[in-house]
Amino acid sequence: MALEYPSHLRYVDTHEYIHVEDDIAVIGITAYAVDQLGDIVFVGLPEEGTEIEKGESFGSVESVKAVEDLYAPLSGEVVAVNTAVVESPESLADDPYGDGWLIKVRIANPEDLEDTMSAEAYASLVEGS
Repeated sequence: MALEYPSHLRYVDTHEYIHVEDDIAVIGITAYAVDQLGDIVFVGLPEEGTEIEKGESFGSVESVKAVEDLYAPLSGEVVAVNTAVVESPESLADDPYGDGWLIKVRIANPEDLEDTMSAEAYASLVEGS
């Protein structure tokens, strides 16, 4: 099965994606990350109002294979948390780019987005081409 990396999103090498909506970034994990993790059994996310820093861990995803930290692709304040994913972690695999988003962050430094990559660049990274 070919994994998808929607072209309207930005990506980071720690396998998070960013969808920018004005000054809000919707952050989730990529289909590649979901595929590598396998069956997801727990998602730990910060509370609304939490300040996250680019490059720092903001939560974790636990699967039957591993526990992986989630890394902030940018700095800002968490303005929404997807409680549906926390309550039903296995649903993350169904739609990582839609209903499987993790947090929404008010972007503190738009320059942080300069360190992200396109879908094509991310696909090359994970597919080793």
